[in-house]
Amino acid sequence: MDTSKTSNTVFTNHVAEEIDATVSSLSPSGVFVLVDRNTEDTVLPRMQMLSKAIASATPISIAPGDDNKTVDALTHVWKQLSDNHATRSSVLINLGGGMVTDLGSFAASTFKRGIPFINVPTTLLAAVDASVGGKTGINFNGLKNEVGTFSDARKVIISTMFFNTLSMTQLRSGYAEMLKHGLIDSGQTFNTLLAYHVEQQDTDRLLTLLKDSVAVKQAIVDQDPREAGLRRALNLGHTVAHAFESVAIERKSPIPHGYAVAYGLVVAAVLSHMKFDFPSTELHKLSDYVRSNYGAFAITCDEYPHLLDIMSHDKKNLYPDTFNFTLLRAPGDVATDTLVTPAEITAALDIYRDLLGLA
Repeated sequence: MDTSKTSNTVFTNHVAEEIDATVSSLSPSGVFVLVDRNTEDTVLPRMQMLSKAIASATPISIAPGDDNKTVDALTHVWKQLSDNHATRSSVLINLGGGMVTDLGSFAASTFKRGIPFINVPTTLLAAVDASVGGKTGINFNGLKNEVGTFSDARKVIISTMFFNTLSMTQLRSGYAEMLKHGLIDSGQTFNTLLAYHVEQQDTDRLLTLLKDSVAVKQAIVDQDPREAGLRRALNLGHTVAHAFESVAIERKSPIPHGYAVAYGLVVAAVLSHMKFDFPSTELHKLSDYVRSNYGAFAITCDEYPHLLDIMSHDKKNLYPDTFNFTLLRAPGDVATDTLVTPAEITAALDIYRDLLGLA
């Protein structure tokens, strides 16, 4: 497969060579590699055999899962860097899924006021979302990504070589973020994505779709790196998704981020239909696809007040007691900073339950 580049992002199956070249160009005082315990078992040994930089790096391991994207895990990474004499010219390689790239990027961006880092996503979700765009962070006080920074990786190295270690659930989770990008981009892109099914295991086709999806995000990020306006388009579906994830963690039954995004996209599409007459045909195409491939996140009307309380903490809200959503007038026509009332949200949650077979 040929190597191709978009901004600081590289698509290649020659991952080890790209890592070594990037590390060499930085002339670091030390190299560290962050993994979770799953990646430590399935990916790190392979990369230690292939990459001189990773073979010589000091490994730092953290517990897997988004519920471990915490202050305690962040402190552990900082302590390992400090105890092993990392300096401002050291480099941290984040080798793993979105939790690893989110937390590792935050750790690197704050340690000694910032050290260089390289993201090597090993999941489809991380490749299309968490590793690209410069957002870093951890969960705090029961809220998703409540604390973080904007900080760009020196390099993001995206490959399909790790995807054969992923479950179908992990692949679907990443694909939900691609669906989001499709809705933001155009009706044609959205329909192209709906026509592909991850179960096909066509990695060449998936890589093409992945490149196109990252390009949608990168074009937006390049225009609005600090989320002053346009970049809020990328929050489509995420206000509700983060609330669902928080409730799932409280239930001690976390759900994959992409699954939460899929459910959040349905709620956002319902609100878009209510506010902007988003086409009902597109709403039903989306909800049918989500129901078939992701099932549903079960909620009851008794949980609405708590969900609203969680949504009230969303970083996109500009004023107290308001709910700021990213919605759609049509696929490819995004309406950011749309104020939505609690009554509209609860009505949309009712319709979500009906569309996904929960009512």
